[in-house]
Amino acid sequence: MAEQSEAVNFSIFPLLAVLIWTGNTLVTKMASTVVEPAAIAFYRWLLAGLVLTPFLWRSVWRQRAIVAAHWPKLAVLGCLGMAIYQGLAYEAAKSTSATNMGIVVALMPLLSALLAGLFAGEALTVSRIGGAVLSLAGLLILSTQGHPDALLRGSAHIGDALMLIAVTSNALYGILIKRWALPLSTWQQLYVQIGFGVLLLLPLWWLAPSSPITVQNAPLILYAGTLASIASPFFWMNGIRRMGPVRASMFMNLLPVFVAVSAYTMLGEPLHSYHAVGGLFALAGVWWGQRQRTDVLRTPG
Repeated sequence: MAEQSEAVNFSIFPLLAVLIWTGNTLVTKMASTVVEPAAIAFYRWLLAGLVLTPFLWRSVWRQRAIVAAHWPKLAVLGCLGMAIYQGLAYEAAKSTSATNMGIVVALMPLLSALLAGLFAGEALTVSRIGGAVLSLAGLLILSTQGHPDALLRGSAHIGDALMLIAVTSNALYGILIKRWALPLSTWQQLYVQIGFGVLLLLPLWWLAPSSPITVQNAPLILYAGTLASIASPFFWMNGIRRMGPVRASMFMNLLPVFVAVSAYTMLGEPLHSYHAVGGLFALAGVWWGQRQRTDVLRTPG
């Protein structure tokens, strides 16, 4: 009984992270009509950096020699995880639904497994390949609203493709974080990466159409810059630490369900049969791809 109670207590961490990411998906969609993508991406990470500065500046300054020695890797991580991932997500929201975005984000564990096989020397199995194909079929159904032949007419949603690139960027970010194992704490790495992300987003914000902070977009920026950028990583990291990455990643399967229900009730997004079919294909692919199998197609080396 004690072990079951402890497991329930620990499961609250990844669940809270997924709930915050659900809200952030809705925020991303709502931001598409009130603020430029480059602007909200810049404002978001600038705010997150300002909030973290009182808590992390001194410790990062003491580690400045380590930061200087590893700054290229930290810059790449800031580019992948902050600039490309969220910047493309805000752009994708202009031409796709929050429901579709939630389903694509749920593919991240599978994409991480595939990238680990391609770039980190981990075993690439039949289940991972099959899961990827099945999930891509689901995305094709979603992007073409249940009519795959729409690809031939060029009427698929570009937003879904942008979202897939964004999620792939974030999956690669996670692989590199693990592979490089930089000698800084998780929070110190996050803080420095945010700094590089802000620097990379600065020229895009400067060149983009003017999009100042207003009464309409300020709450969205506040949510993205605090809960989504600081609170969700805290909960997710604690969930992984206590439950392990495999068990914690299973909570990602709840994300598209939460997003679909929330988008229907809060944004008025209609739900269609192709959402159910495409979503089931995508999530079945994630489940298949995450199975522990020994059917290795390519071994390290």
